[in-house]
Amino acid sequence: MSWFKKLIIFVFIAFLVGVGGIAGTYFWLRADLPDVATLKDVRLQTPMQVFTADGELISQFGEQRRIPLRLDEMPPLLIQAFLATEDTRFYEHPGIDIIGIMRAATVVATSGELSQGASTITQQLARNFFLSREKKLIRKIKEIFLAIHIEQLLTKDEILELYLNKIELGHRAFGVGAAAQVYFGKTVQELTVDEMAIIAGLPKAPSVLNPVRSASNARARRNVVLGRMLDTGAIDRATYDAAIAAPVTSRLHGAQITASAPYIAEMVRQQMVDRFGEEVAYTEGFRVYTTINSKDQAIARRALQQNLYDYDERHGYRGPVAELWQSQLQQSDAAEPVFTEKNRPEPAEINAYLDRQQGIEDLIPAIVLDVKQQSAMVLLKGGQLQELSWDGLKWARSFITDERQGTAPKTAAAILKPGQHILVRQQDELWRLSQIPAASSALVAIDPKDGAIRSLVGGYSFAQSQFNRVTQAKRQVGSNIKPFIYSAALEHNYTLASLMNDAPIHHWDAGAGIAWRPRNSPAVYDGPIRIREALAKSKNVVSIRLLRGIGIDATIEQLLKFGFSATDLPRNETLALGSASSTPLEVVTGYAVFANGGFLVQPYVVDKVLNAEDKVIFQHQPLLACEACQETDGETPIQAAPRVISAQNAFLIADALKSSIWGGGDWRQGTGWNGTAWQLQNLRRRDLAGKTGTTNDSKDTWFSGFNSDLAVTSWVGFDDANRSLGRALWNANLGREQSAGAESGARTAMPAWQSFMRQILPAYPEKTVTPPVGISSVRIDLTTGLLSRSTDHTSSFEFFKLGTEPTQYVSGSVPQVQFGENNQQKQELEELF
Repeated sequence: MSWFKKLIIFVFIAFLVGVGGIAGTYFWLRADLPDVATLKDVRLQTPMQVFTADGELISQFGEQRRIPLRLDEMPPLLIQAFLATEDTRFYEHPGIDIIGIMRAATVVATSGELSQGASTITQQLARNFFLSREKKLIRKIKEIFLAIHIEQLLTKDEILELYLNKIELGHRAFGVGAAAQVYFGKTVQELTVDEMAIIAGLPKAPSVLNPVRSASNARARRNVVLGRMLDTGAIDRATYDAAIAAPVTSRLHGAQITASAPYIAEMVRQQMVDRFGEEVAYTEGFRVYTTINSKDQAIARRALQQNLYDYDERHGYRGPVAELWQSQLQQSDAAEPVFTEKNRPEPAEINAYLDRQQGIEDLIPAIVLDVKQQSAMVLLKGGQLQELSWDGLKWARSFITDERQGTAPKTAAAILKPGQHILVRQQDELWRLSQIPAASSALVAIDPKDGAIRSLVGGYSFAQSQFNRVTQAKRQVGSNIKPFIYSAALEHNYTLASLMNDAPIHHWDAGAGIAWRPRNSPAVYDGPIRIREALAKSKNVVSIRLLRGIGIDATIEQLLKFGFSATDLPRNETLALGSASSTPLEVVTGYAVFANGGFLVQPYVVDKVLNAEDKVIFQHQPLLACEACQETDGETPIQAAPRVISAQNAFLIADALKSSIWGGGDWRQGTGWNGTAWQLQNLRRRDLAGKTGTTNDSKDTWFSGFNSDLAVTSWVGFDDANRSLGRALWNANLGREQSAGAESGARTAMPAWQSFMRQILPAYPEKTVTPPVGISSVRIDLTTGLLSRSTDHTSSFEFFKLGTEPTQYVSGSVPQVQFGENNQQKQELEELF
């Protein structure tokens, strides 16, 4: 009995010492323990996501990939997989597992090493939020105290939800939602049992056990998890057997991008970093909604790419990417050629080679296996055999220079040989030989009413070049500048009916000792011509004469109103021909002034930003093109964009630019004429206006056009500003399919604009444009621009700003002409009559 009393006393003293030791340790460490109350308001580091206006995901930015989920959004079986593996008694213990701790203590006592963690889910949560992963006793003690505090502060479900969203699972995936996406490209609801087990096995060593790093390690760990799930009754034997037999297949997946707009995504990323700083922008779970429409964006991207393919095919085939083996063609009596091949790789080697090759956009790597008379058999990356028919090959005459192409091929053997690594693409069910376009392009569409960017494509491929040509490429604008020159003319007593002399200019520069002889393109001169017709036909010499009549200072002053920078505008007469350099975004902003009635709107792409709690923390307030904006939209005042030109000036230029498409005169009477954009007539929209643009030597080509709903600019050129787009010679294989001749705004840039508008215009019903107050319409004589009483093909109605209408009727005398230069022009013009 005395020994029993002594034992009781010893146990009691040991208990008191233990409690005292624990209490002492707690008070000793208390100052170093973090405040677990912060878990009540925890902000998980969540990447920034960028969306289109209609909710499609464009991109995701942030080092930590996380998709926060509520516990009730996670499959119960996935939760059971984690509990079975990490903490079977999670819902029973107070935050620490005494049995597990005793087991770990035994290992420490026997080996001297802390090899078993014995950490509960609550302890792991404490470590992940507040502590390091170092295996030291003091860290374990802190972990225990923090776990007990957490259990007092949060419910079990709250702890488990935080853990499953916080846990690191490899490859920058944090939480089960991100892991499902990164490893399997799925949501958690789409995971199979074996995939759930793989994810549940990752917390032990995510960098080693993940299925991308090692399928064998992932399989072994998965099987352990499945065994624990079977032991705990989470799954039955049949489910276990099926999951054990499942192969481990995984690869890295990015965010589930549903709209391709990488140039927009980069613009947004930079704006968000500028606004919030890099650390905040990438971790606070911001959701950025842009002004982009996903369907219009897809149409714009495809229109730009197809236009570049068309340009590239006009200029010839530059040859294969590489040659895997050489083939020698031997002609025999057989109908098909016979090849003698040396060192030809085995099929498995060819497939392995293709697996290592990267395609770009819709271009797919392929190997030529066989060439017949007018077709070729190729092996695509992925193992598919595909025949290239003659229709997909016949364009491919050889590229010589930008100005010259080889003769049209007659056989497939003149184009391809077995063993060549080529690129192919599928277009309208037809497989075509292709190549990465050499030229570059940009296309941007904005809403002229408020500047919202609806579509933007900054190049052929963001993967190829991240240089955004819409916002960063300052290129000479060519004849795209002319509407702004003509706008200045209307402010200086010219009208659309004013006559100018379309005749060659010979200007002697005494200082340089040379004569400047600017020419029309093409070099056709019509003599006396009305300003409307001169603008529609893009007459260079008329633009120069107008500049002389207005004066360079007055012209530049007018151009600045449209948002152009003074440093980009040369102070000489080449300004009239488009020697100024601007970005496509600056150009389309200027054209939007004509589209909206005279207001300068500011382009923008970020509409609103929401934080992780769905609260709007930023809402863009655009400047609207409206005459009186005292109204309010709810509690938000509507802000007016500045009026920079009169409504009358904007209307007159916009109406004149419609003549670029529809021309004028009477074709039945032999007086009809076309503007430079006459091909757009097949869009059958009378509300469209536009202007072509081509610089010297076709180094830059443009088309800008608009209606009241959209202003769109298309540009094509080489990134090397010194390289000309050249010309395409006639290809006998293509017939009417081709577009031969020198590259120009109408031939090179306008097709992308046309393709884009053709597909999106049905969403924008045609609207009748009503002339603003202060505009009159009178019948004029088409030859002289004077008033006319005739109602036949010699006359037509013309718009004028009130007070600028002609006051004389046409007679047999020399017409009244506006000169604005000097008496030499008057003399030249009089000689023409």
